[in-house]
Amino acid sequence: MKRAIIGISGSMIFEEKNELFLGDKYSCVDHSFVDAVYKSGGVPIVLPILKDISTIREQVKLLDGLILSGGRDVDPFYYGEEPLEKLQAIFPERDVHELALIKFAVELNKPILGICRGQQILNVAFGGNLYQDISYMPGEHIKHNQIGCPYQPTHSIKIDKKSTLFKMADKLEVERVNSFHHQAIKKLADDFKIIATAPDGVIEAIEYSGKEDLFIMAVQFHPEMMYDKNVFARTIFKKFVDICIERKPTEVLLKEE
Repeated sequence: MKRAIIGISGSMIFEEKNELFLGDKYSCVDHSFVDAVYKSGGVPIVLPILKDISTIREQVKLLDGLILSGGRDVDPFYYGEEPLEKLQAIFPERDVHELALIKFAVELNKPILGICRGQQILNVAFGGNLYQDISYMPGEHIKHNQIGCPYQPTHSIKIDKKSTLFKMADKLEVERVNSFHHQAIKKLADDFKIIATAPDGVIEAIEYSGKEDLFIMAVQFHPEMMYDKNVFARTIFKKFVDICIERKPTEVLLKEE
C-alpha cells in the first residue's frame, strides 16, 4: 500500500517536577496528530525544533507533506507589531523553525496543512498579520476557546462552496467545529482566499490561490481532536494524505511497489 510520509511540526516542553530530570527538554506533539495521520494512511514523523536552516531543509526533503500543528502565540515581531496586553506566551524558536519549514515546503512543492496556530503562522509567513487577541477585532464575538471535551463541536462555520474544504465537508455549507484559540487572522496574506468563517466573522479556514502548483490549506479548529468521532474531521486528514500520495515523486512510488 502506498503511504505518504507526513511531517508534523513539533514543540518543546520542559521538565519542572521530576528532580531526576529537572530542566530536561522534550520534543513533542499532541499524539492526536500522530493518530490522525496514521489512521489516514500516512506515516507520521514528528519534526523537532531546530535552528540550523540547512538541516531544516533536509527535514522537509524527507517529507511528502507537512502539517503545522497548534501551540503558543506567534511572536508579533514577525508581523511588525509590538506585543499588546492580551498576547499570551510566545515561543520564538518555534517560529523560526516553522517559518523555515514553510519556506522549504513551498520551494520543494510539498503540500501543507495548517491547524490552529498552523493557520496563523502560515498567514504570517506569506505577509499577513494577526489579531493578538480576538477582543481586539471589532464587533461582538462567540466563544472561540471552549471548555470541555476536545472532540466536542461547539460553534458553526460557513464554508465557501468553491473551496477544497467544501468537498471535504461532503458539500455541506455549514459545519460545526471545536475551538481552542484566542487569536485570529486580521489581514489575510496575498495569494490566499478565505474559505470558511465563524458567525462573528473570524476566519476559520484559508486556501492558497496563487498561480504555482501548490496545495496549502489551513483551518483554525482542531480536526485531529475530533478524528475518531467526526466524519468531517476524518475526511480533512484522509484527503490531505491522499493529496500527498498523489504528488509523491513517481520514482519513489516505483521503488515502494
